[in-house]
Amino acid sequence: MALDFSLTSEQEEIRALVREFAVKEMRPRADHHDEHEETPWEVMRKAHEIGIGPAAMFPTEYGGGGLDRVTELILSEELSFGDAGMAVSILASGLAGAGIIAMGTEEQKQRYIFRLCDPKDLRIAAMGLTEPDSGSDSLSLRTTATRVDGGYLLNGTKQFCTNGGIADLQVVFATTDRSAGPAGITGFVIEKDNPGMRQGRKERKLGVRASHTAQVILEDCFVPDEARLGFDRDGKATGPGAIGAMLMLEATRPAIAAGAIGIARAAFEFARDYSLEREQFGKPIAKHEAIAFKLADMATEIDAARLLAWRAGWMAEQGIPMARGEGSMAKLFAGDVAMRVTVDAVQVLGGYGYIKEYPVERFMRDAKIYQIWEGTAEIQRLVISRYVLGERRAAGRARLAQAS
Repeated sequence: MALDFSLTSEQEEIRALVREFAVKEMRPRADHHDEHEETPWEVMRKAHEIGIGPAAMFPTEYGGGGLDRVTELILSEELSFGDAGMAVSILASGLAGAGIIAMGTEEQKQRYIFRLCDPKDLRIAAMGLTEPDSGSDSLSLRTTATRVDGGYLLNGTKQFCTNGGIADLQVVFATTDRSAGPAGITGFVIEKDNPGMRQGRKERKLGVRASHTAQVILEDCFVPDEARLGFDRDGKATGPGAIGAMLMLEATRPAIAAGAIGIARAAFEFARDYSLEREQFGKPIAKHEAIAFKLADMATEIDAARLLAWRAGWMAEQGIPMARGEGSMAKLFAGDVAMRVTVDAVQVLGGYGYIKEYPVERFMRDAKIYQIWEGTAEIQRLVISRYVLGERRAAGRARLAQAS
């Protein structure tokens, strides 16, 4: 039988390792970092040292751990089970790294990815795509890259950058030619302490408050030719370009789904355990159908979300095109599930769910962003609808051709 839902012994070991880290290292610090919005450097360094940061997901030829895509999802879920904000801080470099791997030359991958994988030194990266006036319509960005001798001058502002302003490497998208539209957009790697790049406003957020989110402002920021992604020193394109890379990043959406699943699972397990201890009307509230059925729905939706994420991860690992938007399906469903489950967890706890003595209110605040970042739920539905409607049109044309 080809279909197999079992995990390998290695995957089980990784899951146990990360879960132990989540419970012992992340959860005891979660309230503090949420309350003070501090970057959890100590936790990030420990994760990096034991090999459960983004370096674990990068290819072995660049110094990474070479985890397969499904194992990446297990890692992401377990870290988010510990604390979503810390998980984002630990894993955020993976998005910029994925852009470098997707767009970069071999020389660029060797130069930048090896630095992110150095086991002796934690280095973090950030991605700069969203701008104050371009969110869902990301290709309408206004940041410019003007050709000068030896490189480019970048000018513009990037919004909502995780690790923005504190990252060692910042992957920034800019247009080299406005008249060319999306074809003029390209990626650049900007190193920390570049005098033309500075941190703007650090955002105060509803949730995932342990992660650093800030504007990145570029003012005549000089970037040498060799830091333009996907082009050799002679200016010849060697990669798929920024548009191709953004399409390839459909494969990163299951990891976002896995993060949402981790939050949902944390909320469900806390609500379940609470309901078995809290008594009303002479018995645990878990024995009342109003609560029991709510918990049943929560468990079912979490499992369904995980299966969608694992399917998309498996497809990415096998190199199977996501021809129906399977990555978007996973992210959409998991984000919505995380929101529903965390809201229900607050409801199960009643008044206690609304106060900070219990973590479910934090889980609920953390969950909301998973319906927004890396493509809002509405954008995911747009992507999926275009896939399935295109599929329907193609099938209709085939039937008409046969009929004629």
